[in-house]
Amino acid sequence: MSTPHTVPFGEAMKVWARVAALSFGGPAGQIAVMHRIVVEEKKWIGENRFLQALNYCTLLPGPEAQQLAIYIGWLMHRTRGGLVAGTLFVLPGLLAIMMLSWIYVLLGKVSVVQGLFFGLKAAVLVIVVEAVLRVGKRALRNNALRGLAAAAFIALFLYDVPFPLIILAAGIVGYLGGRAGLPAFTAGGGHGKVGATQVADADSLLGEETPDHARPNLRWSLSIAAVLLALWLVPVAVLHVGLGGDNVFTQIAVFFSKMAVVTFGGAYAVLAYVAQQAVDTYHWVTPGEMLDGLGMAETTPGPLIMVTQFVGFLAAWRQPGTMPPLLAATLGGLLTTWVTFVPCFLWIFFGAPFVEALRANKALGAAMGAITAAVVGVILNLAVWFALHVLFARQVPVHLPGATVELPVLSSVDWPSLVLSLAAAVAIFRFKAGMIAVLLASALAGITVHLAFGVS
Repeated sequence: MSTPHTVPFGEAMKVWARVAALSFGGPAGQIAVMHRIVVEEKKWIGENRFLQALNYCTLLPGPEAQQLAIYIGWLMHRTRGGLVAGTLFVLPGLLAIMMLSWIYVLLGKVSVVQGLFFGLKAAVLVIVVEAVLRVGKRALRNNALRGLAAAAFIALFLYDVPFPLIILAAGIVGYLGGRAGLPAFTAGGGHGKVGATQVADADSLLGEETPDHARPNLRWSLSIAAVLLALWLVPVAVLHVGLGGDNVFTQIAVFFSKMAVVTFGGAYAVLAYVAQQAVDTYHWVTPGEMLDGLGMAETTPGPLIMVTQFVGFLAAWRQPGTMPPLLAATLGGLLTTWVTFVPCFLWIFFGAPFVEALRANKALGAAMGAITAAVVGVILNLAVWFALHVLFARQVPVHLPGATVELPVLSSVDWPSLVLSLAAAVAIFRFKAGMIAVLLASALAGITVHLAFGVS
C-alpha cells in the first residue's frame, strides 16, 4: 500500500478544485460530494477516518463542509494541503457571490433581475422549511431534545434572546446531561454512514496509522494558532483603531468575527443570527435582501455561509464614506469573507491533532447534540421570520405578557409569492425535486410573473 505522499500535490489541487466546483446544495450535498470523490473514488482515506473528521468538524463553529476539506487536505499534505483545500472550497462561491452582488446593485431595477429574485425568494422560503424538517428528523430523537428546540424557538421568536446565549445554554444543558449519563443526551447521535460505498481505513492510501505530522504537537499547534490569530484579528484591531468603532468596516469586522466564534449548527443557524443583527440592529439589509442573498448562495458552489459576503457588500455599499460605493462594497464583502473563514483554518490546524480526545469525550458529544437540537428551533424561527416578510406586506406588533411578537396582516397577503411558494413546496415535498431545479424553475417563474403582471 502506498503512502499518502505518493499523491502528487498538483493532482490533489485538481481534486480539491473539482470538489469545490461541484459543492452545491448545502453542507449535506457538499459532504456527500467530498465522500464520493475522496473516499469512494480516490480512496485517499477510509470511512472511519472520514466520519471521525466529520464529527470533529461538527463540534466547531462555522461551515463544517469547508472545515472537513481543510482537515482532509491537512492529513494528506500537511499545512499547505489544508490551506489549498480550504481556500479552493471557498473560492468559487466568493467569485460567484461577488459577481452577483455587482449585478444586484447595478442592475437590480432591471425587470428581469427583479423577477429573478422575486422567484428565488419563494423557493428559498420552502428550502428553509425543508431544512427545519431535515435537521429535526435527525436531531430530535426524544422529548428532552424536542423541548430544547421549542425553548430555543420561543426564546428567539418571542423574547429576541441573542443567538449566542441560546447556543451557550443548550451546550451547557447537553454537557451536564452527558456528564450525568442521562439517556436523553447520550443515546444515538452521530452522522452514521455517509456514502453508498464503504472503504476500510486499511484499504485507503492513508492507511490506519496516524501520519507523523498529524500527531499532537503543542509547539506546532500554538505556533500556527498565533499566525492565524494575527491574520484574523490584527486587521480587525487596525480598523478599530484607524477608523473608529462606528465605521461600517469596523462594524463588519467585529460582527462577523463574533459570528465566526458562536455560529454552531450550520448555515441556516448562522442566517438566523445574521438576520437578527444585520436587519434589526445594524439595518445593513432588508428581510427581502437577506432572502435574495440566500438565493445567490443556494445556486452557487461553496458554503451557504457565503451569503454573509453579500450582507457585508450591501452594508458598505450603503455607507461608503469617501470611497466610490462599488469599491467600498467590494472591500466590505471581501472583509466579511476574510474574518468569516480565516478562523476555520485556526480551529482545524490547532485542534485536529487532538481530535481523538475530543471524539472520545461523551459529555462534549452530548453538548453538540443539545446544540443541534436548539438549532432546529433557531432555523424554525428563521423560517417563520422569512414567511412573515415574503408572504405578507404588513405585520402588526401584538403585546403578550413580557413579550412582543409581530403577526401578519392577513389582508396584506402577497398572492403571487404565496402561489410560487406553494408550487415550490409541492415540487420539493411531493415530487422530491432537486434544490437547484426548484430554484431555477422558481427564478424563471418569477421573471415570467414580473414581466407579465409587473409584481416584485
